[in-house]
Amino acid sequence: MAHRIAGRRLSRSASHRLALFRNQVTDLLRHEKIVTTEAKAKEVRSIAEKVITLGKDGTLHARRRALRIVTDKDVVTKIFDDLGPRFASRPGGYTRIVKLGPRLGDGAHMAQLELVGKE
Repeated sequence: MAHRIAGRRLSRSASHRLALFRNQVTDLLRHEKIVTTEAKAKEVRSIAEKVITLGKDGTLHARRRALRIVTDKDVVTKIFDDLGPRFASRPGGYTRIVKLGPRLGDGAHMAQLELVGKE
């Protein structure tokens, strides 16, 4: 039993897992949708929502905190100039997971993680 254990290991070391999540969050915010496995999508979703919330704050400290996670300065600019104002009136729930079915190669459950539309 895995009581009080948060997060998925995904058969990776801690540094590899952190790099994976940072890259996927960056790509999600750049392209506004990514296709990945369901387990990775569920983990990336929480990180991405926290970064978008930082974009809604708009302070210098929030920008520097976002730069700790997002690997591209242009994407951070997009978060604070475009995504933050877009989701300003929304109290969370900026992403959606759409299940796509099994991957042909290994049968892994695939999902599309995307930002919700303008509201």
